[in-house]
Amino acid sequence: MARIRSNGIELEYETFGRAGDPALLLIMGLGGQLVLWPDSFCENLARAGHHVIRYDNRDVGLSSKMDHLGKPNLVRSSLAYRLGLPVRAPYSLDDMTLDAVGLLDALGVESAHVVGMSMGGMIAQLLAARHAPRVRSLTSIMSSSGSRRVPGPKLAVQLRLVRRPQRLDREGLIAHGMQTWRMIGSPGFPEDEPVLRDKVARQLERNIHPQGFVRQMTAIMASGSRAPLLRRVTAPALIIHGKEDPLVPVPAAHDLARHLPHARVEIIDGMGHDLPRALLPRIERSILRHVEAAERGGR
Repeated sequence: MARIRSNGIELEYETFGRAGDPALLLIMGLGGQLVLWPDSFCENLARAGHHVIRYDNRDVGLSSKMDHLGKPNLVRSSLAYRLGLPVRAPYSLDDMTLDAVGLLDALGVESAHVVGMSMGGMIAQLLAARHAPRVRSLTSIMSSSGSRRVPGPKLAVQLRLVRRPQRLDREGLIAHGMQTWRMIGSPGFPEDEPVLRDKVARQLERNIHPQGFVRQMTAIMASGSRAPLLRRVTAPALIIHGKEDPLVPVPAAHDLARHLPHARVEIIDGMGHDLPRALLPRIERSILRHVEAAERGGR
């Protein structure tokens, strides 16, 4: 892994495959570190002929922390969002989009196939809408347009995301993380206990930064709907979504498709808001078919 200067901050990133192959940029979701893109997933995409780039968003993992911007009041921001009032945030999803642009610039990548998960899907959408020449294809996984007209997370999930762990020692944090993943994960493809534990522990051992999570969540609320912008997207788009997603319910996928001019939707039965090992081959195949069609100039 390495660090690179982008948009005035430093981003931790890692690449797989040959630099001369078509670039494939992976953008992770809320509070997630680059290691949440499974190593095998990245290796398989690279083996198929792509230069895969994954990175830590600002405020998570080993990238720059934005503590100098202060910690928003999450309760106040959530209330303002629910009431349809403006939400003030230390930075926006547009700022995070410019981080991605800066990363491509620093790596000498003119354009890439862009794959975003959850909040990363939102950033990927903005990248495709505002920086169209940089995006060869768009894949949005378990994400939304930001429209208020679609159902939001289940109340139990909302409360879970803002609940503090009962214990702050290593084992307490791992247990809390595992419980959260079980709540939002795929009921049709539950992960084995050791796999889930390793998933949580790997992030914990790299870095843990709760303030960054709060600032990213506030950025999502402050950024509002992307629906009008999405009509500008010219890149072919693939929308992958879990039918049992409790965090971003499946109507969000159909709403997103209505706003993207060249979108195809793939709903996966039994999938929640995660990337379970059992589904990785299917998701890899879907992405590869999509980017290969884009390379051929197909829709």
